[in-house]
Amino acid sequence: MAVKTVTVLGSTGSVGTQTLDLLQAAPDQYAVQALVGNRNAALLAEQARRFGARCAVVADPAAYPALVAALAGSGIATACGPQAVIDAAAMPADWTMAAIGGAAGLPATLAAIRRGVSVALANKEALVCAGDVMLRAVAEYGATLLPVDSEHNAIFQAMADGNRDRVDHITLTASGGPFRTATLEQMRAAPPEAALRHPVWSMGAKISIDSATMMNKGLEVIEAARLFGLDSARIKVLVHPQSVIHGMVHYSDGSVLAQLGSPDMRVPIAHTLAWPGRLATHAPRLDLAAIARLDFAEPDDVRFPALRLARAALEAGGGAPCILNAANEVAVAAYLQKHIGFLDIAAIVDHVMLEIGGQPADTLEAVNALDARARDAAARRCADSSRPAA
Repeated sequence: MAVKTVTVLGSTGSVGTQTLDLLQAAPDQYAVQALVGNRNAALLAEQARRFGARCAVVADPAAYPALVAALAGSGIATACGPQAVIDAAAMPADWTMAAIGGAAGLPATLAAIRRGVSVALANKEALVCAGDVMLRAVAEYGATLLPVDSEHNAIFQAMADGNRDRVDHITLTASGGPFRTATLEQMRAAPPEAALRHPVWSMGAKISIDSATMMNKGLEVIEAARLFGLDSARIKVLVHPQSVIHGMVHYSDGSVLAQLGSPDMRVPIAHTLAWPGRLATHAPRLDLAAIARLDFAEPDDVRFPALRLARAALEAGGGAPCILNAANEVAVAAYLQKHIGFLDIAAIVDHVMLEIGGQPADTLEAVNALDARARDAAARRCADSSRPAA
């Protein structure tokens, strides 16, 4: 078997570290080209030495001296800053994990796509913000997008027979997060510590808050529309607290194909890493007899308006998803810093979407400008929300 060369963008984050765990279990099959982290120089250097990476890049220039010191004498090239991240993504590699969180990951993801190889997409925000730009690049350069989100990976696997023209609709499942049964008053008073306690998945802070508001599911609806060419009406969502069924494809003949598995991100990561083959993992095996029951419910748009806002953005098209995502990133950061309340997150996103209105986002420059405008509007709204009433 030929050795597959890989680059991991976001190697120090949750998805990145789990990707490296899988690589470590199959050292004869993969060779690491580049590792990119944000500011955790110590972990990045340890990873680079362990895998013999050709280069290690830290996005935050303030962390660069520590990275250089930690890799002194190793022969591993080092660099820092936004352009260095893009350059690392553009290095030759057979497979790239795109796991830099938020809109910040867009330029590097595009650089990987322009190499025309396989890109495992864990950064849904890039596709949400700049769907038209990214999909044009995928078509132009002949790249393959492999979805890493468990729900989209499930749909991808369930469509493996090639009958996409016979799909009636798809269903994405949602755990419901830590506030699945909470009242609005309980959610209004919820501190970040409560919102971060996801009942099923182990994730980073931002995605954990998005799961609690169900904005994460809204972003996934937009991502699914981009990946599978479906409109909003053909993408259903069901709350499924056991998180065993990750996605379902409903075909025109009445058949429903579902992908099941333990709630462990190593499963979809391994699928993209070995695609079109399979890679063994140590993820827990699914025991349906032990689980005994699977529950489903329609999502509550009153308690979780973020899902409704995301659908509205998808249906509006243009720059609306970019505005939604940018405002949400700012609001989540403000909530984590305890400047605003939990219910303020969706309210701020709603306000910013109404304030800016319909805008085009058909070039990277337009996306970047709209992203900055939405962030500024959201920051102002967060500041207003954090001030005590007169």
